[in-house]
Amino acid sequence: MKIIAIGRNYAEHAKELDNPVPEKPVIFLKPDTAVLKDNRDFYYPDFSKNIHHEVEVVIRICKEGKHIGAKFAHAYYDAIGLGIDFTARDIQQLHKEKSLPWELAKAFDGSAPVSALLSKETFADVYNLGFRLDKNGKTVQTGNTAGLIFSFEDILVFVSQYITLRKGDLIFTGTPAGVGPVAIGDHLEGFINDQRMFHFYVK
Repeated sequence: MKIIAIGRNYAEHAKELDNPVPEKPVIFLKPDTAVLKDNRDFYYPDFSKNIHHEVEVVIRICKEGKHIGAKFAHAYYDAIGLGIDFTARDIQQLHKEKSLPWELAKAFDGSAPVSALLSKETFADVYNLGFRLDKNGKTVQTGNTAGLIFSFEDILVFVSQYITLRKGDLIFTGTPAGVGPVAIGDHLEGFINDQRMFHFYVK
């Protein structure tokens, strides 16, 4: 199982970090060791002093796909959940300044908390999913999949031209505006359409 994450897939988030809105999907990878399931606590790593939350809708691949055609892409994912792409913003900034890859800032252990995944049939319209992240009872990020620059199908078509998708792979589809720091002791809760999907503490 691999995690493919999409960067800058909501225009307001790209703008808040002073990045251009992309013309093609921006992708990066996280290993399976980044996954944090079952509401387990996130332990703040000692190599960073500026870990940011980035809440994202997550889709699960349900069959192997390579060079997926646009009209078939909808059949390659079967479930939807919510996750956080934790980012060591200080490390990322240093790497961006030196034109280095982002993996040390994005792919560290526990950097991808993910909720239980629900059948996509659960949702009346996957492109009208409201989602949010609450920190210590206060909403800090809100988004709606209506604002995606690249749809789920766009992502699958693009990625599969380069990387074979396999059953069980997860795709983090991008974060809306409002990213910000977390601190030890914070309680994080994620919601899709007011259904709580995850909750855990930063330790």
